[in-house]
Amino acid sequence: MPTIRDVARLAGVSTATVSATLSGASFVSEALQARVREAVETLGYSPHGIARSLKSGSSRLLGLIIPDVTNPFFTGLVHAVGRLARADGYAMLLCDTGFDLAREREMLALLRMQRVDGIVLCPVGGGEDYAGAFAIGRGTPIVLADSAPAGAPVDAVVIDNCAASFAATAHLIDLGHTAIATVAGPERGLPGQERARGFAAALAARGLAADPRLIVHGDFSEAGGAEAAAGLIGLDPRPTALFVANNQMLVGVMRCLHEAGLSVPADISVAAIDDFPWASAFRPALTTVRQPIDDLAANAVRLLRARMAGDRGEPQRIELAATLVVRESVGRVGEWAS
Repeated sequence: MPTIRDVARLAGVSTATVSATLSGASFVSEALQARVREAVETLGYSPHGIARSLKSGSSRLLGLIIPDVTNPFFTGLVHAVGRLARADGYAMLLCDTGFDLAREREMLALLRMQRVDGIVLCPVGGGEDYAGAFAIGRGTPIVLADSAPAGAPVDAVVIDNCAASFAATAHLIDLGHTAIATVAGPERGLPGQERARGFAAALAARGLAADPRLIVHGDFSEAGGAEAAAGLIGLDPRPTALFVANNQMLVGVMRCLHEAGLSVPADISVAAIDDFPWASAFRPALTTVRQPIDDLAANAVRLLRARMAGDRGEPQRIELAATLVVRESVGRVGEWAS
């Protein structure tokens, strides 16, 4: 394995010049930089990152931990955080937990071992999962994104999930739907809890009672959405509308309705949280609540920068508003009646 001395010898410079060129820590003429980079390329030299971070106090690495890289919401977050990290001269290490709390803990430990300068974490657990020995407010700076377990002593940037689901459900009610079912999210995590709360709040605000038979909790997966929808459309009478708590469950719901021979919105209306690139390409185009992914990433990285720079102020919590996008999958009750 080539060393920094090998690079210096081939380039005809000192090891200090090689180090300065690769770190950017001090001025090196363009001619010398070119010689060093050519030698690095020829030898295939890679500096030892952990050793370099011990010396400089910075690894120039950020960690991002998400629960599902296949979900377009989190894919968008990966791109947004990665773009911001690169603009600041950082590389990003990505970890996917698969909604597994034990895996999340392993990934946090791994990133700390890699001496990342900061971590953006999209947690999958509830407040009780982050207490005691697994308190997340110690050591490497962490900012929570998308979900914020109660009592976590770190900065957090979340979506107003209650208001988002309220808006979608109220839209259904305002078009005459009273028998509204929901494919809700997991009860353990904050997004699922808040979206269920917003659904119930919208019903109550319009004077409607929540029917327990019409509330089915899924697991934020396509298969979970399809399974939940199959049970709901088998009810007698069948609900006239479905509110779905995330985009992947929405895909499963739409597949289930298609396979059952039901037309949207003629037979049943559908609205969901999470806009995604294909929502307007579906037929009918899907009514969704769009989350501000770029704003979520920008605020999380901004707060993380401050903590990495030594800010020791009180933890901040930023709550962002989502936007209802009305398309074709929701219709007025009776509009298609013969």
